[in-house]
Amino acid sequence: MKISFYYILGILLLFAKVDSQAQKKKATTTKPATFNAADRPKNLSDTALLELVQKQTFRYFWEFGHPVSGMSRERSNIAFDYGDEVVTTGGTGFGIMAMIVAAERKWQPRDSVAARLLKMVKFLSKADHYHGIFPHWLNGATGKTIPFGRKDDGGDLVESSFLFQGLLAARQYFDKDNDLERDLRNRIQWIWNEAEWDWYTQGNPNQLYWHWSPNHGWAMNFELRGYNETLITYILAASSPRYPIAPQVYHKCWAQSDHFKNGREFHGVKLPLGFDYGGPLFFAHYSFVGLDPRNLKDQYVDYWEQNVNHTLINYKHCVANPGKFKGYGENSWGLTASDTYNGYNAHSPTNDFGTITPTAALSSFPYTPRESMKALRHFYDDLGDKIWSEYGFVDAFNESQNWYAKSHLAIDQGPIIVMIENYRTGLLWNLFMKDKDVQTGLKKLGFESPALETSSKN
Repeated sequence: MKISFYYILGILLLFAKVDSQAQKKKATTTKPATFNAADRPKNLSDTALLELVQKQTFRYFWEFGHPVSGMSRERSNIAFDYGDEVVTTGGTGFGIMAMIVAAERKWQPRDSVAARLLKMVKFLSKADHYHGIFPHWLNGATGKTIPFGRKDDGGDLVESSFLFQGLLAARQYFDKDNDLERDLRNRIQWIWNEAEWDWYTQGNPNQLYWHWSPNHGWAMNFELRGYNETLITYILAASSPRYPIAPQVYHKCWAQSDHFKNGREFHGVKLPLGFDYGGPLFFAHYSFVGLDPRNLKDQYVDYWEQNVNHTLINYKHCVANPGKFKGYGENSWGLTASDTYNGYNAHSPTNDFGTITPTAALSSFPYTPRESMKALRHFYDDLGDKIWSEYGFVDAFNESQNWYAKSHLAIDQGPIIVMIENYRTGLLWNLFMKDKDVQTGLKKLGFESPALETSSKN
C-alpha cells in the first residue's frame, strides 16, 4: 500500500467513524415502529424489484432530507456528537440526482421536485463557502461549516465536485420555460460560476489540492493524484466557465503517481489503473453517477474497461473468499467504504474483514448486470428480514460477526438509485454529458466520448 492511499483511508475513517458502544447508545433509528421488513412484497419481477429498490431508497433523500435546507443528511444515526443537523455536500449531489430520477419516474410531481431543489440552491447560495467551494459538512439549519476534521474546516474540492455533478444534471433536466425552473437554472448557474477551482492549485498549474481552510490555509497539503474517486473533480475544474484549471494539471498531477497506472491481472482480470485489486468500489461509482463511462477514453485508459474490470475483480475476490468469511459467494459480494461492526472502514480485496456493503454491488449494475441482479435477489429475498428497511437496504452487514447495520449513509444510498437508473435508461449520464461546460472540459483534457461527437455535429 502506498502512503497516499492510507491518507484516503484516513479521510474515510474520519468521515464516519463511530465507536461501536457509543453508536449503540446514541443511534436514533428513523425506521417507523410500524415498518416490518417481513411484509415486503414477494415474488417480484426483476424490473419491479429494481423499481422498488430505487423508490424505497429515494425516501432517504425525500422524507429524511433536512427540514430547513432540504439538503441530504450525512447519516440516519447520530454520530460525532453533532446531533441531527449535519448535512453532507457530496451526498447532497447524489441526492439531487436521485430527485431527478423521482421526477422522471413520477414518484413525485416535477414541480415539487423543482421546488425542493430551489430551496436547496437558495440555502447553498447563503451557506459558508471558501472561494466558491463548499465544506464537506454543513449545519443544515444555519449553513455554517461543521468541521470534518481538526484542520478540515474549509473548502473541500472533491465533495463540492460531487455536489456540482448533481447540480449540472439538474440544470439540464429542469429546462422548462416557467418561473420555477428558470429560477432554479439561473441560481445553479450563479453558484457554478462563482466556484474558484483554480484557487485550489495554489497558483501552480501542475498541482491541484483537495482542501483549503481560512484558519489553516493549505496545511492538509493533499494533492489529488490518481487513480481514485476524484476524476470528476478534474473534469469539473477544467469545465468551469470562469475559474478553470489548465489542462496540464491533469497530466502533471492526477496522472503522475505511483498508484495511477497498473496493468497487472488480478483473478485473471486486467486492471488498467489504480491500486492492486482496484481498491473500494466507490472509485467506479462517485465520478460516474453523471460522467458516462461508455466509450469514454483519454490517453490513459478506456474508462468502461476500467470500471467493468475493477468490479469483476471485486466480485471474483468475494467468490474466491480467501478470508473464508461467512456468506460470501456469487450472490453475496461487494466491498466498498461503509459502516462495519466496529466502526467504519474502506473495504476492498486488500482490506477485507467480512463486511458486505449493498451499494457496492447495486451501484455496479451498469458494469455487471448479471452479478448485481443475483446479489440484489439475495439481499432482498434471502436477507431482507435483516437488511431491508424504510429507506432501502441498510448500509452493510457482516454475517461472520452476525452484525447487520441499522444505519444509512447518503453517499451509499444515492449511487444505488442513480446507477440503477443509468443501467435502466442512462438518464443521468445523458443529462450530464450534454452540458456544454462539461463538454468543453472533457475536450480540454483530451477525452473522447460519443457524447462529444454528437455535440460537434449539432
